[in-house]
Amino acid sequence: MLNYYVPIIVVVAANTLYHICAKAVPQGVNAFASLIVTYLTAAFISFIIFLVTSQNKNILIEVKELNWASLLLGFSIVGLEFGFLLLYRVGWNISIGSLVCNIVLAVVLIIVGVLVYKEHISMNQVIGIALCIGGLIFINK
Repeated sequence: MLNYYVPIIVVVAANTLYHICAKAVPQGVNAFASLIVTYLTAAFISFIIFLVTSQNKNILIEVKELNWASLLLGFSIVGLEFGFLLLYRVGWNISIGSLVCNIVLAVVLIIVGVLVYKEHISMNQVIGIALCIGGLIFINK
């Protein structure tokens, strides 16, 4: 049961640190210079964790097995990071900006799940979507 919740704990902890750090990046610094340092740090940490956790220490063999998703994930991460840096630079509060983004994202992913992955949407989810949209209206007033 704990294994089921560990990923949620990791995501919440990392996301909390992420938003605190994104808001702390100096306004005058070029956002992409910040992202370069961020990605170099992430690449270094990922490489070390790869060496520690992989039975096959040859990263080239692993890279050959990758598909298009890893490249598009890189593009999406740049957009995500740049978007949040801009979000905080234009003055969104840390408590509201990420909440608005995550609620909109949740609604979009429900639609993607239904249309692309043929997931079933329940009446409870429809009600949840309506509540999320209502919450966004109240938050932004």
